[in-house]
Amino acid sequence: MARTEDPRTAPPIRWGILGAGGIAAQFASAVNQFTRAQLVAVGSRNKDRAERFATAHGIPTVHVGYQRLVEDERVDAIYVATPHSEHREHALLAIRAGKHVLVEKAFTRNVAEAREVLDAAREAGVFVMEAMWTRFLPHVAALHQVIEAGEIGEIVSLAADHGQFMAFDPHSRLFDPTLAGGALLDLGVYPVAFAHDVLGVPDTVTAVGTLTETKVDGQVSIVLGYGERRQATLHTTLWAKTPTTAAIAGTEGRVFVEGEFYRPTSFRLERRDGRVWTFDQRYANGLQYEAAEVARRVAAGDHESERMSWQGTLDVMTTMDEVRRQVGVVYPGE
Repeated sequence: MARTEDPRTAPPIRWGILGAGGIAAQFASAVNQFTRAQLVAVGSRNKDRAERFATAHGIPTVHVGYQRLVEDERVDAIYVATPHSEHREHALLAIRAGKHVLVEKAFTRNVAEAREVLDAAREAGVFVMEAMWTRFLPHVAALHQVIEAGEIGEIVSLAADHGQFMAFDPHSRLFDPTLAGGALLDLGVYPVAFAHDVLGVPDTVTAVGTLTETKVDGQVSIVLGYGERRQATLHTTLWAKTPTTAAIAGTEGRVFVEGEFYRPTSFRLERRDGRVWTFDQRYANGLQYEAAEVARRVAAGDHESERMSWQGTLDVMTTMDEVRRQVGVVYPGE
């Protein structure tokens, strides 16, 4: 079985953290515990929050606001961990300062914004990647090897879901359209990206959904079509904790990925001939693998990751744009 490279073997890189929320804290912990990289600065509009974040993660420098963070000469790469509505602005800020950038998923609100960011990165000659950490996890690497070896034959169907119970709060980023809220961009991006990773770009996109009181998507069901006999059925919701599993069925067998499929987890292979095999390699955090990918690619002089390419980001954003169009979600300013 192919192994994913140990994140500790990646070259050192100096990170600046843009935004001091929950996902930024998880990323900072992963970098500190499982890589050779350094966290050298954090930026936030809230000084107290930034100082608490810096203390918690051993970060020596605090910047109030983001301009000084991206201009900090000690910083090699910026991790953008603000709401989706701010990703474009903050990624462009870092790119214009000549910094490499890792942008939380969903990459931007829509594909037009994504193209703008990637065009700027191309012109500036810097590395940019969407932080779709699932693509770099060991169980996903093993899953691809199983599929490529023909263990489940020709894939016929894929199913994946991601739902979390979120109490309604019109001021929360998840329910606020001005912050690009809704289930799809925050949770549904995982099953959509998983389907793209396994099956590629769909030929057809069909979606139904229900909006919240604030007119963002509260729940969405999606069917992606691939030719005559392949389909992906995907689901996301803010209203219930779903199994968060994934399953892939083929002509020779099937694979069941335990919940939460997008985190470090296990999967079970069941073949038609009766053979059963399990991959189980659980471990802490998981964001260290995407951090290590950035460090390796920057050291190699690359501008994008083959595993999470610019085109891959644009393809996923295009699919989600179409889903939102069908469901009827439009963000202010679009």
